Amino acid sequence: MAAIIDLSGHVAVVTGGTRGVGAGITRALLAAGAEVVTCARRPPDRPVEAAGRTARFLPLDLRDPDAVGTFFDRVHDDHGRLDTLVNNAGGTPFRLLADSDPQHAARLVALNLVAPLSASLAAYELMRGQERGGSILMIGSVSGTRPSPGTAVYGAAKAGLDNLARSMAVEWAPRVRVNTLVLGMVRTELSHLHYGDEDGIASVGRTVPLGRLADPTEIGDACVFLASDRAAYISGASLHIHGGGERPAFLDAATVNN
Repeated sequence: MAAIIDLSGHVAVVTGGTRGVGAGITRALLAAGAEVVTCARRPPDRPVEAAGRTARFLPLDLRDPDAVGTFFDRVHDDHGRLDTLVNNAGGTPFRLLADSDPQHAARLVALNLVAPLSASLAAYELMRGQERGGSILMIGSVSGTRPSPGTAVYGAAKAGLDNLARSMAVEWAPRVRVNTLVLGMVRTELSHLHYGDEDGIASVGRTVPLGRLADPTEIGDACVFLASDRAAYISGASLHIHGGGERPAFLDAATVNN
């Protein structure tokens, strides 16, 4: 992607950009030439690097609105601009609703919906005054598009995030573009916690039409495109990156050839 799109001079923030999908996004942006600032509550075990370049890390609890505002002010003071925000931070443990409680649900909504809203509001205040505006990317999930047993609150928050992005795209046009990447299953360093050993990961991958889980760099390549001028007329869109989706269970239950 870096050979096709040049983001030199471009400043990007990737929340939760130090591991997993976030690290893949960070590496893709670095490889395309962007300056990248990552944030998380804890520093990474090692810096995120690509193409001989290193992302900057600043600690941040995204659930603290005052801290979020201070963080974006610092990014602007240090780098002079902000071109792209990737709202990647989020996640959930597996927990059935009957085993949950309202406090747990509130924490999940705060991380997966309210925190991206706070970050986007702070980023918009910087981008709106720039000649070239800016781009905000939400990292969504197929959990927000279908039933999500065991992660129901997370799925509801991701559905809300996609809707929020479409409203932002209308309210903040034409200065700021807002889009959502709706992710399916991605292979990261934590995949074994969800799918088991290599055989389990491969078996899960075979349920995807393309036959495998996504690599984080493939998510990053999509972010590079949407952050670039090549996507200048794309806003309010939801780009599904899920390898073709999930094979419907009824096809395997049917008694005819499928």
